[in-house]
Amino acid sequence: MATSTERREGRAGSFSSSSSDTATQVGSSTVLARLGDEEKLTPPEELEIHELEEYGDNASNSEDDALLMEKDNEDDEPPKPQPPSPEPKKSSFWSSLIWMTVNTLATIGIVFTNKAIFTDPSLKLAQLSFAAFHFLVTYLTLFTISRPRFAFFVPRRASVRDILPLSIAMSLNVILPNLSLAFSSVTFYQLARILLTPTVALMNYILYRATLPKLAILSLIPACVGVGMVSYYDSLPTSNTNIKTTSSLGVIFAFLGIFASSLYTVWIASYHRKLQMSSMQLLFNQAPLSAFMLLYVIPFVDTFPESWGAVSVNKWLLIGMSGLYASLINISQFFIIAQTGPVSSTVVGHVKTCTIVALGWATSGRGTGDKGVGGVVVALGGIIAYSVVMLKEKKKGGK
Repeated sequence: MATSTERREGRAGSFSSSSSDTATQVGSSTVLARLGDEEKLTPPEELEIHELEEYGDNASNSEDDALLMEKDNEDDEPPKPQPPSPEPKKSSFWSSLIWMTVNTLATIGIVFTNKAIFTDPSLKLAQLSFAAFHFLVTYLTLFTISRPRFAFFVPRRASVRDILPLSIAMSLNVILPNLSLAFSSVTFYQLARILLTPTVALMNYILYRATLPKLAILSLIPACVGVGMVSYYDSLPTSNTNIKTTSSLGVIFAFLGIFASSLYTVWIASYHRKLQMSSMQLLFNQAPLSAFMLLYVIPFVDTFPESWGAVSVNKWLLIGMSGLYASLINISQFFIIAQTGPVSSTVVGHVKTCTIVALGWATSGRGTGDKGVGGVVVALGGIIAYSVVMLKEKKKGGK
């Protein structure tokens, strides 16, 4: 039997992830797992800046230590039987449901709010400024919930040298998908994020020789085919000005964003292990550094409105709402991870994806007879089938 020290070392050396989106994505979501003692990765399905792969280890460390101590002393003093307590379970269920609802609505809201902001030509090319604003909002949110009054997590500092590569990847992980959203339809933008899963799987195989079950690989094939179909039909020119299409730039930025997000996802796992930090702690270090770095690049890259006074009040309200949604996603993600399992997180991720795709299609001006519908169905069916296979494999591995 493993000693208490061995158990602690085993727990410290492994990290479990639960998905959103993002963002996120994230979205977010589906789980990419390595068998044995290797880390489990979660691709950020709504890889908005906030939707990041969140880990719940830090919130439960004290409870885990207490459980280990009780286990070590169980021969000396058997634990007293505890009476059933249905009320806390009921409260936990409703609390989880509320936070999952908040996370879903905030993720849907931020996608359509950002799309509305980017329809303004004067704001469309100010992407770095917009990303810096979101990084600042993320940092302030994390700073607030880390205070002793809330104590959602204990902040830890990392050196700039250690966190710099991850901060650069984080910036690209936000800016490129936002550029894709600015030049794409919402439907294509969201469906393209599905490619994060096979891309992360491929990177894990190349870098770590981590493999997936054959059924999981087979289910990713229709997901990729479906995204390809939507990419083709959504980018075709149309004479109907009411139909919203995707430009070539939108497709290019989408695939560049997928690569950047996948790289960021793979790096996150190694940084968890390297720095022994939870995602909240990593993000607490990344966000301000990313915002600070962008300040040096913004004057050379962003195109600002000729007059800030020309930006309508509605647009400023939308920018404020976008920041609010980012805060709600960060906070709700913490509770979702702490209170729900992988099945619930995966279901929430698919609900967000399907809802955003459906609403995007409804507002794009396309009809149900459009040829792109087939690609949407194939892509969603493939990624859902992948999730089912991975959840079954996770259940088998837990036995």
